[in-house]
Amino acid sequence: MDDRCDLLCLDLETAEELRRQRIAPAAARRAAERARALADPTRLTIATALANAEELCVCDLAWIAERSQNLVSHHLKVLRFAGLVAPRREGKMVMYTLTDIGRAALEAVLPPEVALLA
Repeated sequence: MDDRCDLLCLDLETAEELRRQRIAPAAARRAAERARALADPTRLTIATALANAEELCVCDLAWIAERSQNLVSHHLKVLRFAGLVAPRREGKMVMYTLTDIGRAALEAVLPPEVALLA
């Protein structure tokens, strides 16, 4: 099955209105970055853990995800760049929290049977 129309059936009025209202390219890029950040199983595991705790350090997250601290640090950098987590230094430790944007993005991709703490 070909996913193209066999004839031109453009609803010009509707299409033009939606074209005027479409998401700005910069906003679309940013949203895609956030979606890509959660597209990795390890990052999704990290984000879910952060959603269920007030804050966690890299050591905690490495234990929870069953990954090395170096790998978890790399994944946290991706999540931080996407604006999904926020770091806070406490002496020699760095504590992470899920941002409001991170929580909303996580809730959008998780299946209904995965409950997050409020």
